[in-house]
Amino acid sequence: MMQTAGKPLSALLSQILVAYTVEHDCEFERRTLQTQGGGARLSLVLWLNMLRFLTHGPISVRDLASRALSDKAAVAAALGCLERWGVVALQTERRAGFGSGRGIRPDWPVRHTAGGKEAVGIWPDLIAELDFRWSERFGADMTKLRRSLEALERRIDLELPHGLPPALLKLPEFGPRKSAAEDGLPLPALLSRVLLAFALDFERESQTPISLCANALRVLGDTPIPEAEIVKRTGCSQETVGIGWQLNPYVIVESDAARGRGKSVRLSEAGVEAQREYCRRTGDIESTWEKRFGSATKELRDSLTALLNGSGLSGGLKPPPGTTRAGAVTPALGRVDIGPAARRRMRDLVMQTEAFVRDPAGTLPHYPLWDMNRGFGP
Repeated sequence: MMQTAGKPLSALLSQILVAYTVEHDCEFERRTLQTQGGGARLSLVLWLNMLRFLTHGPISVRDLASRALSDKAAVAAALGCLERWGVVALQTERRAGFGSGRGIRPDWPVRHTAGGKEAVGIWPDLIAELDFRWSERFGADMTKLRRSLEALERRIDLELPHGLPPALLKLPEFGPRKSAAEDGLPLPALLSRVLLAFALDFERESQTPISLCANALRVLGDTPIPEAEIVKRTGCSQETVGIGWQLNPYVIVESDAARGRGKSVRLSEAGVEAQREYCRRTGDIESTWEKRFGSATKELRDSLTALLNGSGLSGGLKPPPGTTRAGAVTPALGRVDIGPAARRRMRDLVMQTEAFVRDPAGTLPHYPLWDMNRGFGP
């Protein structure tokens, strides 16, 4: 099993957050399928960042963006997905671009659909239940983890969302903290906020987003590897780490001469420098945090390491029967039929989950990448 000693603090936080999210999403899917509600494949980040603000009735797109601490374009894009999946409705006439972010206006009210309301009613109790389950499973290590996260979160001087934003590139900016520290925040909110604070510190000094550095660029080197290996080595989905325009400056893509088919990938000079900067910059931030936050930073690293090196994560990552990660073939979000894309995604999720269960510390992503095609899950 891969050791955790040399990993950046951000990677340890990310791996625990992804493990929690996978366990949560599988249980959410199981319970939603039992209720016959919509949105069985929705992921935790949608509740933390958006859907929890709709529980008391419709609000405008503008107000939703303000409460979510997000810009209107990002909120509109997510609402387009949720509308297409039948989870929310925009109280206006059917429009061109239905099911996308196009044409959504700031003053339009947003509400849950009947199916969406039934599904999202599961979240509050489930998160509290899962937090308790982790406390029972990890005991003193969980107590130390929560204590250190709370100590850091209370001293972060930025107003941050409860969930890590689904950003493939540079993270958005956040203003100074206005709200008072909250007691009893759910574990995923604590993990997300502390990780986001670390990521923002990184991106203030780096031209390359941490999401690229921590995943695709981390696993590449001078020696070419098959493109498909990136997914296996990062623990991310093909859609989030596949070779695309965002990686173009950092990689060299060639024909795979060894196999005679497909493509091979290696780092360019810019990629090598970004990889070096990632290692250097994450180390510098942790040293700064140790001076700023004192013993809480070391306690955080120690507790995260204990969870990753123990056996408790693997058990929680085993999916319940009947869920997609267990091999059940279910329609894609917003669909009633089962198409080729849904079958391929199921196979990808099964392989990813089997790797996570086998070796969490060695296979979980070093920074979460939320995939729209997976309900904004990992």
